[in-house]
Amino acid sequence: MKILLFGATGMVGQGVLRECFEANDVTRVVAVGRTPTGITHERLAGIVTPDLFDLESQHDNLEPFDACFFCLGVSSLGMKEPVYTRLTYDLTMSIAKLLLRLNPQMVFIYVSGAGTDSTEHGQLMWARVKGRTENALIALGFKGAYMFRPGIIQPLHAVRSKTAAYRITYTLARPLFGFIRAFWPRAIVTSAEVGRAMLGVARRGYARPILEVQDIQDAAR
Repeated sequence: MKILLFGATGMVGQGVLRECFEANDVTRVVAVGRTPTGITHERLAGIVTPDLFDLESQHDNLEPFDACFFCLGVSSLGMKEPVYTRLTYDLTMSIAKLLLRLNPQMVFIYVSGAGTDSTEHGQLMWARVKGRTENALIALGFKGAYMFRPGIIQPLHAVRSKTAAYRITYTLARPLFGFIRAFWPRAIVTSAEVGRAMLGVARRGYARPILEVQDIQDAAR
């Protein structure tokens, strides 16, 4: 498989990239982002661009791919809805529409979040915007479009968040991960499980377009 990966420098993207390297059937990964990954690997190439809204100039480098793993995301903390919508819905759809035109047989996997609002009318702003994004991606026309809704993500294999506040939070929470997994197993996945699940869904599809935590765990197996 040839994989296009957005957000490879983030915590989820780092875990996904590692699992791609571990998979024998992944022959090439192209990481697209605003900054280089800083990783050297024989199967990895990079596209660095300051403006992800303008990828037309990269047309020749964006085909052909079997799957896109879209791990880009921003925190909604302190953001007004129009700004968050532009960085979440508008950016995702701009990229997805271009990729659909170039790779109509592509599987598109989008990292959303637990609690996303599929009705688009709930009280939580981020959940509405994520729900609108999910719904639009499912309707777009890819060979397969799957929405991943991980809950708590336990980082493994030196995976770490780029955000200082998140790094502190995960460091403090590390002793609790085992407790959470023992008593609320459907609330937590590891970064490795997310990566393996994406690869599994890219290969075989899944029974539902929206994957909650237990679905992600099942797909990872």
